[in-house]
Amino acid sequence: MERAILHCDLNNFYASVETVVSPELRGKAIAICGRTEDRHGIVLAKSEAAKKCGVKTGDVIWQAKGKCPNLLVFPPRFSEYIKYSRAVKSIYGRYTDMIEPFGIDECWLDVSGSTRLFGSPETIADDVREAVKKELGLTISVGVSFNKVFAKLGSDMKKPDAVTVIRRENFRDMIWQLPAEDMLWVGRSTSKVLKKYGIITIGDIAKSDPAFLKTTFGKNGVVLWRCANGLENSPVCNMGYRPPVKSVGRGVTCVDDLRDNDEVWRVLLSLSHAVSKHLREDGLLAGGVQIGIKNTALFTSQSQSKLIYPTQNSREIALKAFSLFKQTYKWQTPVRAVTVRAIELLNPDKPQQLSLGFDMTRHEKLERLDKAILQINEKYGKGTVVEATVLNGTKMPTTVPSADKDISFLP
Repeated sequence: MERAILHCDLNNFYASVETVVSPELRGKAIAICGRTEDRHGIVLAKSEAAKKCGVKTGDVIWQAKGKCPNLLVFPPRFSEYIKYSRAVKSIYGRYTDMIEPFGIDECWLDVSGSTRLFGSPETIADDVREAVKKELGLTISVGVSFNKVFAKLGSDMKKPDAVTVIRRENFRDMIWQLPAEDMLWVGRSTSKVLKKYGIITIGDIAKSDPAFLKTTFGKNGVVLWRCANGLENSPVCNMGYRPPVKSVGRGVTCVDDLRDNDEVWRVLLSLSHAVSKHLREDGLLAGGVQIGIKNTALFTSQSQSKLIYPTQNSREIALKAFSLFKQTYKWQTPVRAVTVRAIELLNPDKPQQLSLGFDMTRHEKLERLDKAILQINEKYGKGTVVEATVLNGTKMPTTVPSADKDISFLP
């Protein structure tokens, strides 16, 4: 039986929720922006009216207002967005229990087993779209296809409040002429390399030699070729399923530029504490550390290195991150943003081989210290115990997102 996959994408989600909560904003040009005092003054979401003025996600506030002088700017209200996201998923759950979130505002639904009860996949898509609009006042675009990648392409093709069906017999006509970067997993850097070889459209990827793509992009090249040819067949996982975590990271744009190693160290240490906490919650060890640095010229660089012994310890992660920073950063310009990521994650129950020169006694002392600090802070509140080095301030915003987890559902 042919699979029936829906990809449901809430249109202009943050801005749309604001207009539901405050109906007087309907039809007006509004933008949801980060906090300007934390240098997060960029557009996170915008209404249709703002979009028509040329406002784009990622615009700095002054740029957005230059395009749209009547633009109304509001800070994000994540608690409201989460509430509405859950309400939408509740509607999806009437049609299937196979619901896989892709961020706060997107979901895949496998309705292959629902067609006898609710009609064709296209009928289900229309019913879901109408229910969300009627009950919550939000609109969604729905892509319908036989796999997840094409369903997502479909939801991007007509916005807002629309259904697009991509069938096995017509997908070449519908999507092969689209730019390669429209397809899932083709990011900016991948697109740049593809263009260098004259691969411009999704059809160009489909017609490329898979061996060449594998040589150029590794196993991801084969994944791209399979996706472009309609061969992607990863399952839709229900919401209770937790995909394997590939890495755990934390990043921040600082409220003021970092100008020396001491300031960078304090930020790295704070980020490493957050990464360590999530590693412990997930029962994982870091086999390596990766850092990302963005300078004031907005140039971003990454570097990574293996740890001589896997760890959950915040100081060991921070020390490796700081070592990478000192090896790679030349201080031609100040630092604006920093990311720390634990990579090559391992199960603590798996036996680990000791490297020559590794100080196990020191490692165990740091582990006991880390656990003690974590327990005290959990009991008496975050920040009850901190390392003395961060008391001088970290130039970090007062609130930053929790650690993100890099997961994968594609083979």
